[in-house]
Amino acid sequence: MATAPPCTCACGAPSPSLRCPLALPLPFSSPHPAVRLAAPPLLARRLAVSRPRAASALEALVLESDDEDEDENEDEEAEESGAGLFQGDEWAATADERDAVRSPELEVFELEELPEQWRRSRIAWLCKELPAYKHSTFTRILNAQRKWITQDDATYVAVHCLRIRHNDAAFRVYSWMVRQHWYRFNFALATRVADCLAREGKVGECREVFDAMIKQGRVPAESTFHILVVAYLSVARGRSLEEACTIYNQMIQMGGYKPRLSLHNSLFRALVSKTGGTAKHNLRQAEFVYHNIVTSNLAVHKDIYAGLIWLHSYQDVIDRDRIKALRDEMKRAGFEESTDVLVSLMRAFSKEGDIEETEATWHWLLRSGCELPAQAYICRMELYACTGEPMKSLEMFKEMKNQNIPPNVASYHKIIEIMAKAREIEIAEKLMDEFVESDMKHLMPAFLDLMYLYLDLDMHEKLEQTFTKCLGRCRPNRILYTIYLESVVRIGNVSKAEETFGEMHKNGMIGTNAKSCNIMLRGYLSAEDYQKAESIYELMCKKKYDIPMDSLEKLQSGLLSSKKVVKPPKPVSMKLDEEQREILIGLLLGGTQIESHAQKGVYIVNFKFQEDSNTHSVLRVHIHERFFEWLPSVRRSLNTESEIPYRFSTIPHAHFGFFADQFFQKGQSVLPKLVHRWLSPRVLAYWFMFGGFRLQSGDIVLKVSGGNIDGFERIVKTLQTQSLTCKVKRKGRFFWIGFQGSNADSFWRIVEPYVLDSFASSTEESHNVGSDGLQDSDTYYDDDTQRHDRESDE
Repeated sequence: MATAPPCTCACGAPSPSLRCPLALPLPFSSPHPAVRLAAPPLLARRLAVSRPRAASALEALVLESDDEDEDENEDEEAEESGAGLFQGDEWAATADERDAVRSPELEVFELEELPEQWRRSRIAWLCKELPAYKHSTFTRILNAQRKWITQDDATYVAVHCLRIRHNDAAFRVYSWMVRQHWYRFNFALATRVADCLAREGKVGECREVFDAMIKQGRVPAESTFHILVVAYLSVARGRSLEEACTIYNQMIQMGGYKPRLSLHNSLFRALVSKTGGTAKHNLRQAEFVYHNIVTSNLAVHKDIYAGLIWLHSYQDVIDRDRIKALRDEMKRAGFEESTDVLVSLMRAFSKEGDIEETEATWHWLLRSGCELPAQAYICRMELYACTGEPMKSLEMFKEMKNQNIPPNVASYHKIIEIMAKAREIEIAEKLMDEFVESDMKHLMPAFLDLMYLYLDLDMHEKLEQTFTKCLGRCRPNRILYTIYLESVVRIGNVSKAEETFGEMHKNGMIGTNAKSCNIMLRGYLSAEDYQKAESIYELMCKKKYDIPMDSLEKLQSGLLSSKKVVKPPKPVSMKLDEEQREILIGLLLGGTQIESHAQKGVYIVNFKFQEDSNTHSVLRVHIHERFFEWLPSVRRSLNTESEIPYRFSTIPHAHFGFFADQFFQKGQSVLPKLVHRWLSPRVLAYWFMFGGFRLQSGDIVLKVSGGNIDGFERIVKTLQTQSLTCKVKRKGRFFWIGFQGSNADSFWRIVEPYVLDSFASSTEESHNVGSDGLQDSDTYYDDDTQRHDRESDE
């Protein structure tokens, strides 16, 4: 191995010129601690490495205004909930909250302390060369040093990488260290690596080190908790806010630390920066933050009070006592009630139909001389609707327009809903036409209100016209199709109902549920088509749907003539069908996890979807419908799609044992040895939808959460048999399989028949892809799973 002479400059502390130009002092950091270096250069000395002064600007980003958040939900801007409170305020940045958050001191040797010249030379060479290499070469170089390198040597290399701001290289060295047989847990080093990674925004890698500390039975340092919360708050995607709350709660409950006021305020502002309909679920966490501020004897900002009242006003059940207590505390603190607070009070009072309090707050709002927001008029519309005076609600809507306040989406939704419930057909239709002509988005709720009105009045012809108009302007959903299905069944058009039901069942974005199946069963029974009614009944038994007793009795009496007897639903042997197996394999390749249950040989599948992804939101509903019979009863009792969580699990079952054995070994994700037999078009489609995406260039990439070279070679060879050439690249903990140019087009042609419509419309298509899909390739799931079941029985 080529070595270089000892080079102190390569291994010593970096000069100021080597520091990252974007690095800024953290608002909670103290003056940079001096590096303890002994004066005589030739004497043995040890270097105490403390938290560096320079860091990235993540904390500053959290404390600054979130201008981009206003554009993130542009389509929902006019919604009743608005864009959340306190966008752009700087109250979370507090000058008094810049005290140091200390981290444990890390001591490493100096290079001159080592007696062996060859060891000094090799360590210096590693410090110089390693940061320049990518992951594969990086690991090979470290593996070549196994015969001589020790934990102290590797620690020195990792710390050197941290000094020169190569945090990725430091994390790779640290990750390689922990896999060696000689490694002993070093809390100070883990803390330093985690802190540096979080400052750079690498929350995934930081969380990995953070969790490793907890597994070792150690409580992470206060600095690690603080910086990790800040890092999650700066990542405006996925479950970052939920993760930030988890770390914040652990910081207080596990670590016993008292966070700085700036951290409390930053987290609270993130909780109330969502839209009202989404943020209302953050009330409990927001109250916990407020409780911690009060019990820590910290100053409570006026917007904390306003934010809590705002969150309470969106709850389904209004807590008047809590709102009153917050208002009293706000007055005692010397804060006046702002426009936001008054509108929140109107929203809360109008929900309860309290005319006196709502009108009193309205007059208080008028006396304040502020510009009247549209939300205040919407609250009055809702108030009069609750008291049975819908025409007064219409007067409020007209008054709002007379005051030159342009109606927004939320105001149209509310007034059309009120007129539809009041059965004012002409007014509702006129308002709907006006809403459509305004070119605003989110028309679906208004269309549904009209269709429910027509259904109640048996105006089926107008309902069908509205259904057709809605399909031309909005993305179809299950509620829309269910209303139309009910309509065609009521008029006795069973053939049209059968066609609609079939379209719902085949379209993964829509799907069928217990309600649509019961409607179809009722249609067949009314048409006395008992054979088809029996097939729907069998489907409902398989999916564990509830069946009304009157429908069951009609089916029973109808089948008596053919000497058939239908029995009440009974437990059946559960088994994944072919479609469910292929879907599950595709999701597992994309990163879905299976965990063991307390009962031996029984496993649970955990489905997790990205909350900030519209396509994942659609996929979540689709998977919930496809695996309905495998879900716990509490998950099967959900009434609407919006109630379906982004994380849900199956019931414990031994049938998942085959997939657990194939995709996981010792708790780690692996590629099955049989994966080359399973890559059917449907598997590839669900792999793409869950763990892949399409680049703007048209290239397609698929994420793989585990595996080795042999597994990837089998995948590549299998894809080559389908005329697909791909590249495999590793980035961090994941591997990526990429299809470029014509190969991406070919891949799309294969998976397109099984991809949900929302994924097709959301991808950036720079190439014209055809629609002629390939035939399903032969797969061997039945043989493989049956073999596994036999082995388990033996």
